[in-house]
Amino acid sequence: MWFETKMQYDRLQESGTSVKKVTEVFLVDALTFTEAEARIIKERKPFISGDSSLVTVKRTKIQEVFYNEAGDKYFLVKWTITTIDEKPSAVGKPPVEKKTTILTLVQASDLEGALNEFMRCMKGTLADYDIVSITETPILDVYAVAIQ
Repeated sequence: MWFETKMQYDRLQESGTSVKKVTEVFLVDALTFTEAEARIIKERKPFISGDSSLVTVKRTKIQEVFYNEAGDKYFLVKWTITTIDEKPSAVGKPPVEKKTTILTLVQASDLEGALNEFMRCMKGTLADYDIVSITETPILDVYAVAIQ
């Protein structure tokens, strides 16, 4: 499961002369809210000086993340897949089409790059799908469970 977390902390500004309180959004792959909370605190601890607090942890409907190391932003692609229910509900009735909405996070530098990366990752997919929307998110980083 993917959890969206918001952390608030003091961050040294690029000028190096002042500290500003910021709230930043991160995506964490975890099984529970507690695991997501512990994981984001552990991952962000080296980057925080001063006070910090976890503002929110909420479950998202994101099902997959497509990574592209060249990208510095994250875009949410909302798309639908069309399936056909072959079981007739009544004799003589045609098969019923069903649309399922899926959310995928794509790492890219811009909107066009997000579309290209999504299309590249979906290449070879046999199912019919339609892209509903692509929007830039405030997510700064994604912490996924490493596959061993």
